[in-house]
Amino acid sequence: MSTPLLISSAGAVSASPQALQTLLLANVSALDPDYTANLPGILIEDISSTDVGAMVQIDQARVDAVNCMTPYASSPYVLAQQGQMLGIAQGLPTNTNCFVVISGNPGYYIPKGFIVSDGTYQYSVQDGGAIQTGSSTVPLYVVAIQAGTWAVPIGSITNIVTSVPSPYALTVTNAVAGIPGGVAQSVQSYRAQIMQATTAAAQGTPAFLLTQIQKVPGVLSRLTTIIAATSGWKILCGGGDPYAVAGAIYSAVLDLSTIVGSSTSIRNVNVTLTDYPNNYNVVYVNPPQQIVGVSAIWNTSLTNFAAAAQVDQLAQAAILSYVNSINVGQPLNIFALNSAFQQAVVSVLPINYLTTLEFSITINSTPVSPEAGTGIISTDAESYFEAFATGITVAQG
Repeated sequence: MSTPLLISSAGAVSASPQALQTLLLANVSALDPDYTANLPGILIEDISSTDVGAMVQIDQARVDAVNCMTPYASSPYVLAQQGQMLGIAQGLPTNTNCFVVISGNPGYYIPKGFIVSDGTYQYSVQDGGAIQTGSSTVPLYVVAIQAGTWAVPIGSITNIVTSVPSPYALTVTNAVAGIPGGVAQSVQSYRAQIMQATTAAAQGTPAFLLTQIQKVPGVLSRLTTIIAATSGWKILCGGGDPYAVAGAIYSAVLDLSTIVGSSTSIRNVNVTLTDYPNNYNVVYVNPPQQIVGVSAIWNTSLTNFAAAAQVDQLAQAAILSYVNSINVGQPLNIFALNSAFQQAVVSVLPINYLTTLEFSITINSTPVSPEAGTGIISTDAESYFEAFATGITVAQG
């Protein structure tokens, strides 16, 4: 006998005893057309009433099971299963934790959930990462699977528990002592953690990907961006270990086929990551540098002005700072350069006394001018500007 499940905007709803009795009698009558259960005081009616009572309990159990499929109302067991689906084990905020370094073949990817041990307790890697050029990962945060408090001395975590396929060989150690755990995490705290996790930004979005890349040590924020390409997305990244950058991309992108390189192949960084049993090629663009030279000529209406050297010094630092703050792919703006100059020298030369301010710009030693009708000097979308103090001259003219 099939009992339909009633669903409302508030979730599953219990059927009334009357509806369940009607359904029961209809199913019995379909098998025995002469069945009569509405005569009081007889055994048949007593059996049908008892059956309806059981059906009410069964239906309510089914409704409760359906309605607990949410962090708001789930039982501790179901809540733990929801946490597993999100990669969040109960106790992470309070369990004993440490940082470990895993060494082995460069490019081998350590996934989230990788297990290491000190011989007694097991620890789970919370954020995956690739083994870098120097044959080791950056310090990876690990949390004990078991609740409890114990010491984690330096060098005590040395066992790899997760199986590693041949011919790959990994080792692990902790260069710092771990932090003993606190009291066990309550169900209420865990429920709040799961609810927070379900509202996190989806993986694979450009903003999420950019955040993951910029976490890699050595990556320069102004040299990192994601731009739309004809057949996908192009990732520009300057700095950082190539394996670590590729690992960040791999962990954040849902479909690696959407990541494309530069049409100028010499700019592409191709890294092979091993997530056994498969190898994956990850490509990103190393943005080329465009050397900017700036010559600024200024003058003032003040006669016998004695602070020219200060103006030159302040302006040179401001020009250098402005050029070296321009994000990859973005243009140099003469008006912004003008503003940076004026704001830098205002303490010694008020703007109303500044009568001349002219800039001459070179890129890779070639003179350039703003685009017609604008104050914009562009580079190609994959490059970035860089200036050095020796290339910035400021003089009163």
